[in-house]
Amino acid sequence: MSTEQGLVFGILIATLGLFIWNRLRFDVVSMLALLAIALTGLVPSGELFSGFGHPAVVTVAAVLVISQGLVNGGLVDSIARLLGRVGHRPTLQVLMLTGVVALCSGFINNVGALALLMPVAVWMSREAGRSPSLLLMPLAFGSLLGGTMTLIGTPPNIIIASYREAGSFGLFDFAPVGAAITLAGIAFITLAGWRLTPQRQDSEEEGGKLFSVGDYVTELQVPEASSYAGGTLHNLLTDADSEEDVVVLALIRGESRSLAPSTYKVLKEGDVLLVEADTESLQEFLDHTGLALASASDDEGDESAQEESAARSRKELSAGEVRLMEVVVTPESSLVGQTANRLNLREYHGVNIVALARQGHRLKRRLGDVHIQAGDILLVQGHEDSLSGTLQRLGCLPLAERGLRLGRDRNAPLAGGLFIAAIVTIVAGWLSPPVALVGCALSMVLTGLLSAPDAYKAIDWSVIVLLAAMIPVGQALETTGGAELIATQVLALSEGLAPAVVLTVVLVGTMLLSNVVNNAAAAILVAPIALSLSAELGMASDAVLMAVAVGASCAFLTPIGHQSNALVMEPGGYRFGDYWRLGLPMSVLVTVVAVPMIMLVWG
Repeated sequence: MSTEQGLVFGILIATLGLFIWNRLRFDVVSMLALLAIALTGLVPSGELFSGFGHPAVVTVAAVLVISQGLVNGGLVDSIARLLGRVGHRPTLQVLMLTGVVALCSGFINNVGALALLMPVAVWMSREAGRSPSLLLMPLAFGSLLGGTMTLIGTPPNIIIASYREAGSFGLFDFAPVGAAITLAGIAFITLAGWRLTPQRQDSEEEGGKLFSVGDYVTELQVPEASSYAGGTLHNLLTDADSEEDVVVLALIRGESRSLAPSTYKVLKEGDVLLVEADTESLQEFLDHTGLALASASDDEGDESAQEESAARSRKELSAGEVRLMEVVVTPESSLVGQTANRLNLREYHGVNIVALARQGHRLKRRLGDVHIQAGDILLVQGHEDSLSGTLQRLGCLPLAERGLRLGRDRNAPLAGGLFIAAIVTIVAGWLSPPVALVGCALSMVLTGLLSAPDAYKAIDWSVIVLLAAMIPVGQALETTGGAELIATQVLALSEGLAPAVVLTVVLVGTMLLSNVVNNAAAAILVAPIALSLSAELGMASDAVLMAVAVGASCAFLTPIGHQSNALVMEPGGYRFGDYWRLGLPMSVLVTVVAVPMIMLVWG
């Protein structure tokens, strides 16, 4: 082993360790690896940042913009609405959900496809009186399967295409193998697999809803001669030091009701505030402010009238232009690691956080002391005209509302037409995939399907940085002879084994790696090793590259292997160890189907 090979192996081992440790963002880890190979001189300085202009990176960015354009056009919403008519039979629900999400994931970002169909799955579960845990894991796995079918279905496919010696793979070159494992996977999940998912039972009533808001809502009245009469709601909450633990859902003044009132609303004597708080926080709030329980001055024995008034108010929390919505916090959300400071969210974003759930159960302790985690479910209240945009900026995905409400058709024919035009130009060979897809993304901006700022927001820059930084690292593994050295060692261990066994080793090894590191990083690290191995064995390079692509895209064993798995963890109430129950047989099935298909098509 040469000094350069020792250095590159040391950097890769440290990088993999940091990926698995998962305390640093994967894009930060990839930049540290890039810095390490720069300081050690393993890559010439002029080529160090070449990854940022790599066609694969440009293609991934274009696909993310196109995905958002298709969402804005309402194309996927139109498909999703049809799923509400499939009935309550779990087998049929699983079949339709996994089939649709797989089809969508073949052409748009699979996380985006999952995010669009998650509200549908949750709504179906609640309408049938079941926990969402039954449908969400199959839905996530379906999105992973669908990404294997086309060049643009998932970043590993785009990365692998760039390693092909005889020109890049075509758009549908992945289809024979990808479609076979997708159909087999959907069939297995539909007939038997969904029964392997953990059946979590909701502890709350109200038809299985996570949040029983009424248990925490109280009416408070501003008494006569109150020092807060004539002051703002902001002053009231600030003086009481309760911004994290008491949220004002409505202000009632006579016959007028103001839902999600501004914190600068001026209070008057006799105003009634509808607040959400636990018992301890409510008592402290009353002690600090001198407000009184509404109807306290009336006949104290008339509890039914007070309860009826509170119940009526609760029903109106999402009336008119104000809505209650359940959302899931994504790993990239700016809320991750922050406490639930509702006052700032209300002032700066116009949103109330009403409640928070984790692992399928509402948290009963004070929200002001809770640090929000990726995957947490928030019940938020806000104005309909601005809520969706605010949630997108905060990095939260709609999970389910009080009833299924999906977007209207906006311009589905235009969005679909532009995308189909790009596909035709690629298939016909008129333009290369990067050029055609960038042209499609630009056309969507020019036609108003999404604005230029929205196009930039649609790009997952952490993935772009990961790809751009890891491509030179993978090249260093190849140019130093490290990939060939590993391939030689694998060859010595697999001497005399059939090509099918070697393909299985490559596919399974990549699959195991992608369960603990980002799938794009797994593809970048394994691809040069697989190419060296194929050269040593005299195997078709296309075959081993296909094995790497499939293995990198099929991370079924852990919630950290792919963002789709992570997104359904909290809404489904899953634990880390739940994924292998369905994921292990899925991994075996993919291997059994993919290896013969790769040999048939590419061997």
